[in-house]
Amino acid sequence: MIISRRFFLKSSGLTLFATGTAPSFLVRLAAMPSAGRKKVLVALFQRGAMDGLNAVVPYSDDLYYQARPTIALPRPGKGEGAVLDLDGRFGLHPQLAPFKPFWDDKSLAIIHAAGSPDATRSHFDAQDFMESATPGDKGTRDGWLNRYLEANERKEASPLRAVSMGPKLARSLQGSAPAVAINNLEDFRLPDKAPIKEGLMSMYGEVGAAQTSALMSRVGRDTFAALELVTRLDASSYHPANGASYPQSKFGESMKQIAQMIKADLGVEVAFADMGGWDTHTNEAVRLNNLLEEFSSTIAAFVTDLGSRMQDVVVLTMSEFGRTARENGNQGTDHGHANCMFVLGGVKGGKIYGDWPGLEREQLYESRDLALTTDFRDVFAEVLSRHMGAKKLEQIFPNYSPDRKKFQGFLTA
Repeated sequence: MIISRRFFLKSSGLTLFATGTAPSFLVRLAAMPSAGRKKVLVALFQRGAMDGLNAVVPYSDDLYYQARPTIALPRPGKGEGAVLDLDGRFGLHPQLAPFKPFWDDKSLAIIHAAGSPDATRSHFDAQDFMESATPGDKGTRDGWLNRYLEANERKEASPLRAVSMGPKLARSLQGSAPAVAINNLEDFRLPDKAPIKEGLMSMYGEVGAAQTSALMSRVGRDTFAALELVTRLDASSYHPANGASYPQSKFGESMKQIAQMIKADLGVEVAFADMGGWDTHTNEAVRLNNLLEEFSSTIAAFVTDLGSRMQDVVVLTMSEFGRTARENGNQGTDHGHANCMFVLGGVKGGKIYGDWPGLEREQLYESRDLALTTDFRDVFAEVLSRHMGAKKLEQIFPNYSPDRKKFQGFLTA
């Protein structure tokens, strides 16, 4: 039975992870009012360790230019490639120009010198620690977003409550609460091939009800509910609103499809997507330019596409660690420590949050990296508490007690 189930799931383009249940959503969806929509969190992972010092540049500090003689970005107004001034101290990389209007209208906040207190410079370990939200603990089996779902269980929840864009479920969403991995909405549908469709119906229908556990039967019904919801969505005919134009990339497509699901009121509460390639050991100037252009233009398209719906949405970005304050001999940077995080949506924006530690040698972490002043778990906790309404933070962050006094205040209560 397990082998058949895996075959049918693969054949239908579906990956569903659940050991919990959610009743059928279709009837409730039909009666869902447009008002009183739930809040949505879109978590974005920049895999490879983005260089936060060249994304949000401390241009007022001469030490930045001393540490990076060839890859430092010019001060505002100082020629081609100059940073875009934010507050007289920090500036955006010019390829983050699509973010500037959101900063100006105070719908973009930045937390600098944030990240993991764990000292690892291993991509694999650092990503695992961030997605499990248990720095230094490799034994955590579930992710922070899944624990949020579990601690804040919804009655009559949508089978699309938690969505991970990609071929497999993101580490952040792995756990006992139901979550769905969707590689592409156009493939996430009931298959047209009769033998596969009949097999699914047999497995999750009468045969499933008789021969498998009640849990599998209920999960099966929700599987069909999710498939039917997406099939009715007709992803191929979607047209972004407000003139939004997404880059033709995997990340761009993922964000466009998240926007489509949110706007269709399918009950999405948590969505996850990622973008790789941020490990800029060599030729950083060119590589970071390209990465930041795709990253910012994609998110700008998403915000533009959602329009007024962004009042219910928060976009939170993260990367496993930052990069060295000093450039290396290959016009790049190596694995570092603290980084910056972007938060867009219903935020108290137009401000850089966090305590800036400085770039003096004695202020750097291990005399080489931007020092950490904000634990990423406090950022996660603030978003979950003040945006998503989470109450049981101690269940979401094992062996850590988020202190609301440490919340930066980038979200209204």
